[in-house]
Amino acid sequence: MEPYKSFALVYDLFMQEVPYEEWVKYIEKIWERFNCFPELMAELGCGTGNLTTLFAKKGIDMIGIDNSPDMLTIAKEKALSEHLDILYLLQDMREFELYGTVDCIISLCDSLNYILDEEDLLQTFKWVNNYLNPGGLFIFDMNTEYKYKYILGDNIFADSYDEAAFIWNNFYDEDKALNEYHLTLFIRQEDTNLYERYEEIHYEKMYSVSQLIGLIEKAGLEFLAVYDAYSFDPPKENSERLFFVAREKGKTDRR
Repeated sequence: MEPYKSFALVYDLFMQEVPYEEWVKYIEKIWERFNCFPELMAELGCGTGNLTTLFAKKGIDMIGIDNSPDMLTIAKEKALSEHLDILYLLQDMREFELYGTVDCIISLCDSLNYILDEEDLLQTFKWVNNYLNPGGLFIFDMNTEYKYKYILGDNIFADSYDEAAFIWNNFYDEDKALNEYHLTLFIRQEDTNLYERYEEIHYEKMYSVSQLIGLIEKAGLEFLAVYDAYSFDPPKENSERLFFVAREKGKTDRR
């Protein structure tokens, strides 16, 4: 998993239409459904801190974890500007470490799809289980095969703003369940007002529902539910994103 580099500079620009506030409301509904009201929470793959910041504003002590120093620099700047005390850690999700246990761990925006090896994903789930308080929830989302195959597919996407533009060349290998996209960015330089070209290659892995449930349980977590994104409906043939909910079940309460 290569960290975001030049894309970090314009990530928020190209993601400005993402309804982060609605995502937060959906997570809150999941908490209510499973009687979880966290005071301390960690986010894996926090990126530029959009969700971490929103949860912190609600009075939750937040820890943000990401392996991109550029993303975390932006996240820290946001926290400072909002006068929020958020702990950001530069770590790989596959081997993250916390200073203690937390009430809930989330991972959104298909961050876990970036883990390309099943054993690495299992290890990540084991670390999640290790750092959850007794009965704590693990909530994460995943892109589906339908999205990779029929929405992204072998297509080209592009968008432009005054500050930057991008071209996204996507390729999906159905046999390997591997999605690859080549990102070409053109970012305006403030000192010259000229556009500089950057290139990045990203990979995401498709995992089936049965694979993920098996890994959740193998990690020692209790599988609770899987939903079609932003609803409490079961997965559909055309679901593009799924939300999984699991619970820590093995510890005795040490608090």
